[in-house]
Amino acid sequence: MYKIIGADGQPYGPVNAEQIKRWIAEGRARSETLVQAEGTVEWKPLATFAELTGGTPPPISSVPPGFTSGQGHVAARASNKVAAGICGILLGGFGVHKFILGYTGTGLIMLLISLLTCGVAYPIFHIIGLIEGIIYLTKSDEEFVRIYVDGRKEWF
Repeated sequence: MYKIIGADGQPYGPVNAEQIKRWIAEGRARSETLVQAEGTVEWKPLATFAELTGGTPPPISSVPPGFTSGQGHVAARASNKVAAGICGILLGGFGVHKFILGYTGTGLIMLLISLLTCGVAYPIFHIIGLIEGIIYLTKSDEEFVRIYVDGRKEWF
């Protein structure tokens, strides 16, 4: 069994070798895709696993499937930055910006506490959302991707 890092930067698995081979055939996994074998702690490029590639590594690509090269790659990965920033500023107390970034648990915490306290906690979460929205909008695309997409930093 293996774990694999998807194009979205999230780990998937455990999955068996046959599933990974299907992903290679579909172009969803490439030579540089990171894989972790069961019982190990180290993530290695897929090309180093002969048992998964059949001795012929999948093609190498500089960008994940669905992305364009160069600056467009970073821009595509930071595509939610403006929406999350604006929603953080306007609707921060409901955690909408967290849902936009894929932080469902954190978004639910903000939403439920705001609702279950009949709005008493909303101003606190709105201030948090306002600060986070401003932070999102002032970061460069590269920094935003590094911190909030790849790093998965959920608060501030």
